[in-house]
Amino acid sequence: MRRCSAHNAAVPQLAGWENFYVIVGSSAGALIGLQFVVIALVSSIRPRALSTGARAFATPTIVFFSTVLLTAGLLSIPRETRSWIGVELLAIGLVGTAYAAWVGHHIRKQESYEADRWDWAWFFIFPATAFVAFFVAGVTMWSNPGAALDVVAGATLLLLFIGVHNAWDGAVYMVANAPSDTPADH
Repeated sequence: MRRCSAHNAAVPQLAGWENFYVIVGSSAGALIGLQFVVIALVSSIRPRALSTGARAFATPTIVFFSTVLLTAGLLSIPRETRSWIGVELLAIGLVGTAYAAWVGHHIRKQESYEADRWDWAWFFIFPATAFVAFFVAGVTMWSNPGAALDVVAGATLLLLFIGVHNAWDGAVYMVANAPSDTPADH
């Protein structure tokens, strides 16, 4: 009887992706933990500012990291079939695209900060692009699984880098706009 890995038996194109998903999944998990620490520290210092901007700016960063972690986990499940992976990618793409639209709505609605074009790019345009790529990969999974997995890897990395950028941007904003800074101080 011939032996092969579970990934090779179900979707041969997944062979070789294990290290990639271990790295990005572990990175996303660690960054989620760091975000929780930052939010906990900031909430004790700036509860009002956190409550008004968190839905628009902090929560999406956690969702982007969580999507990376979810994708890494799903693509590491042994014996997954091409069909199941396709369905999972379609679902991530659809839900993620709807979520990106929801984020755009909350950025427009919140009043604690006026978003500039880079905020719109990093919180709405780039994530929406990544989620649409997940959807495209899901559609492509049945006809060209190798290309679909390449697209998923690109979208996953994009979400990871978006999360890193947004987490750093949020931390810098909190430091630069410390509670002791009042309009009278300027």
